[in-house]
Amino acid sequence: MTSSTTEADAAAAGDAPAPQHAAPPRSRTRRVALLVWPALAVYAASTAAHLLLLSAMIPAGGPSLRNRLTTWDGGFYLDIATHGYPHGFSYDPSGKLTGNTLAFFPLYPMLVRAVHEVTRLDVPMAGIVTANLALIAALIVVLQLFTRLYGRRTAVVAIVLLAGAQPMALVFLMSYSESLFLALAAGMLLAAHRRAWLTAGLLALLVGLTRPAAVAAVVALGVAVLLHLVRERRISWRPLAALVLGCAGTPLYLLWVALRVGRADAWFQIQGAGWGTQWDNGRAIWDFLVQTLATGDGWVPVSTAVLLIALVCATLVTWQRGSWPPLVVYGTSIVVLTLCQSNYYHSKLRLLLPALVFLVPLARSIARTRSRTAVLTLAAATVFGCWYGAYMITVWSYAI
Repeated sequence: MTSSTTEADAAAAGDAPAPQHAAPPRSRTRRVALLVWPALAVYAASTAAHLLLLSAMIPAGGPSLRNRLTTWDGGFYLDIATHGYPHGFSYDPSGKLTGNTLAFFPLYPMLVRAVHEVTRLDVPMAGIVTANLALIAALIVVLQLFTRLYGRRTAVVAIVLLAGAQPMALVFLMSYSESLFLALAAGMLLAAHRRAWLTAGLLALLVGLTRPAAVAAVVALGVAVLLHLVRERRISWRPLAALVLGCAGTPLYLLWVALRVGRADAWFQIQGAGWGTQWDNGRAIWDFLVQTLATGDGWVPVSTAVLLIALVCATLVTWQRGSWPPLVVYGTSIVVLTLCQSNYYHSKLRLLLPALVFLVPLARSIARTRSRTAVLTLAAATVFGCWYGAYMITVWSYAI
């Protein structure tokens, strides 16, 4: 008989329920350990697999493992952590506007700087440590969120897919902001599901200081608030305050950049000049898919095209299965933002890493299989995901 049943019987008999005593510290510690150990185990196993494959694929005499984990955009973040932001636009020798580090949002490099100051690690290693700590937090939070939504078994499968099997999941271990973005966004969703509104609003604000895709988290928070208000049939200030707070992060950074440079659209100008990113309603990715699938030219373009189509299909399946609307809206918004902008096609899989939504149907399907089948499936998927990321870091010659 559960404690809730006991209290209900006591109340019906006219007796006050027995007082609830706090659990002893050892019991609380054990409960916390049971909640987080799958996430820690998945982190340890997936990280070992990623790093072993990456190390094996680095050619003799090539860049070090640490160099690989701090390459491409990671170098921009580390530059911010070391030197701060520039005071204006940057130009090439011909006078043409180029991109600079003002395009990168500040929270991750601020945390890297903090880790550097506290631990006295050099900045590149502090960047790697920060990303890994954020990944651990993300796996713990996603585990709790998916447990509430789909059950423990599906949640464990989902975090294995998230950290190991996703193509480009290796980026979670690099000096990129994807792991921090995921930790904060998933934390916001978990807080909203628990109706801890002010916590959700604060986390949404922090997401807005991490990546421009934070609009997906804000829209998801808005959906959660709307569902709550409709269900309660009354206006309460905490959900609305959370939404206002969550909306503030990205505009604050864009305003800061505008004031620093002296131009209202400064961030957009820098982003466009450096990375060619602009909203095109999906025209660039459509042209890429049509051309790539028609010609079949190149392993990376073809695999990217096939995987993108698979992820879109999985997202649509999630919509049909009646998942929690804020999660579906959050993930779908990430997908739309990624596919409807004209950035590099070989960065799309990395930008989709925090979406979560397309993991749902596969995680639920695998969770329904026998344990041996599930383990073999996840192991094979993890080997592929780890190899794919290592290939893109060591063999592919363009930025991810």
